[in-house]
Amino acid sequence: MSNMKSQAYLPAAGEPAWLGVMGGGQLGRMFAHAAQAMGYRVAVLEPSDDCPAGHVAERLVEAGYEDATGLDALAAQCVAVTTEFENVPAASLSRLAQQVFVAPNAHGVSVAQDRIAEKSFFVACAGKSGVMPAPHKVIASDADIDAIADDLLPGILKTVRMGYDGKGQVRVRTREDVRAAFESMDRVTCLLEKMLPLAYEVSVLTARGADGQSVVYPIAENVHRDGILFTTTVPGPNVSDECARKAQDAARAIVAELGYVGVLCIEFFVLADGSLVVNEMAPRPHNSGHYTIDACVTSQFAQQVRAMAKLPLGDVRQHSPAVMLNILGDVWFEGETVREPAWDAVLALPGANLHLYGKTDPRRGRKMGHVTFVAPTLQEAQANFEQACAVLGIAL
Repeated sequence: MSNMKSQAYLPAAGEPAWLGVMGGGQLGRMFAHAAQAMGYRVAVLEPSDDCPAGHVAERLVEAGYEDATGLDALAAQCVAVTTEFENVPAASLSRLAQQVFVAPNAHGVSVAQDRIAEKSFFVACAGKSGVMPAPHKVIASDADIDAIADDLLPGILKTVRMGYDGKGQVRVRTREDVRAAFESMDRVTCLLEKMLPLAYEVSVLTARGADGQSVVYPIAENVHRDGILFTTTVPGPNVSDECARKAQDAARAIVAELGYVGVLCIEFFVLADGSLVVNEMAPRPHNSGHYTIDACVTSQFAQQVRAMAKLPLGDVRQHSPAVMLNILGDVWFEGETVREPAWDAVLALPGANLHLYGKTDPRRGRKMGHVTFVAPTLQEAQANFEQACAVLGIAL
């Protein structure tokens, strides 16, 4: 298509343009809300007819992510297509790209969904980004385990593909631990990463437009529990100006080197000595970026719309300190009894913004929504967050 690289896809009142999204989860739902607010219609491709994004989109293409008929239907409907999760098949994005503008493209997604490709990419662009990943080694055989260097342990063994929210990861201290974990993962190719003296974790949300311009949001400081994001605080209470500058500069270099168009989240470890290590990236909006909906001029989802529609990127300025609390299905349970949480008490707290994802089946560990607390000061936002945790029975 001759207009793929230049012409913006503008919303129109008479005959609205359609934007497509691969995946029907909560990220697709929030993308749809942002796109609709800007005057677009949204089509979602998702195998399930009961999905958060499908509940709000104007069209649901009920098809598998590799279904040629479904992919062609999405491409025929839309002027541009994006993805809401990193494990969408790259081949499907390539097929779509033959007919319609796709952002991010198959290359960017394929690098992010394969830990070996991702680590190799980080190493290759370290000269420009100024950061390296943790020392690591590919584990694909017993011989690889035998050859593990002593200084790589203790470490974390991770499956190369399909790992998220702590899934596909095992902490290992010895070669025998590695051997047992490798067997438990059915001997799929894995990556062993050295455990480092971690002080805290940060994520950098960045976006890059089709014109090559990029923006970087304020640094988010994250706390995880059981491999799932628990809270995001912005500005991060531990993040120094120097650390923020290094992380933002690294993100700009990485998104440019990848030739990426869209929203990209990059996670970093800050070590005890203050040095920065790049961990992984997600080729989409990110859980840690949800605070932008309520605390920034342009949310990460509005930014996703702008990038894929080839519009100018939005202002990333944060107007209020924020603390985001992930809401898991656990808060619906009192022992084995399932009951609705006291949302009225949560919403009585100043600066509370509740976002539920339309999932009707609360399960322990399942992401059901989030609450973002904004306030004139970070201390006030943190105090209201703590009160909400008390209301919801979440231990601090």
